[in-house]
Amino acid sequence: MAGQKQYWKPGNMLYPVPAVMVTCERPGEKPNIITIAWAGTVCSDPAMVSVSIRRERYSHAVIQETGEFVINLTTAALAKAADFCGVRSGRDIDKFKETGLTPCPSKEVQCPGIAESPVNIECRVTEIKSLGSHDLFLADVLNVGVDVSLLDSAGSLQLGRSGLVAYSHGGYFELGRQLGSFGYSVRKKETEKKKKEIQKKETEKKKKEIQKKKKQEEDVN
Repeated sequence: MAGQKQYWKPGNMLYPVPAVMVTCERPGEKPNIITIAWAGTVCSDPAMVSVSIRRERYSHAVIQETGEFVINLTTAALAKAADFCGVRSGRDIDKFKETGLTPCPSKEVQCPGIAESPVNIECRVTEIKSLGSHDLFLADVLNVGVDVSLLDSAGSLQLGRSGLVAYSHGGYFELGRQLGSFGYSVRKKETEKKKKEIQKKETEKKKKEIQKKKKQEEDVN
């Protein structure tokens, strides 16, 4: 029956979420990539993000010590590499070498981004909150690198063309067709309202013209 629910114990069921590849690096060591699903925007002014990482993960100590990381958006072409970087440890291997990904220099932080990613978000940690299984790293966004191939003739970012990937309950999914844009739920109503206002003005204008013409005819007669 539609609407009937089965109640489960508390768990992480807020899906879909972005599957991002986070890069970090200690000075003098190889850069590393960790795939994270618990990442998100927390503030727009100043621009801030968060990532949650288990304390036993190799990247946790690296980010904790350096206070820097780069969030790299994941596409369908990067999905396999993202999965690999999420299940293998940087303690044992060089993930850039194993995946064939290319490190690209960052502008405001020392660790590299991923050249194949459409967007690289350079971050500096402002606070670390211990939550239980994960530590939450709050960070300021210092710079955003965007692949120029995704810019249209007006310089606007067409991110939908990149084939972004989301993670949902154990699976990776490429984003599909666009259903609307911000504010589209009210835009039609506003358009109809303006249309009615224009029609009303035109009707009043015609009415005045008719009245004027009628008065002119009466004056002649």
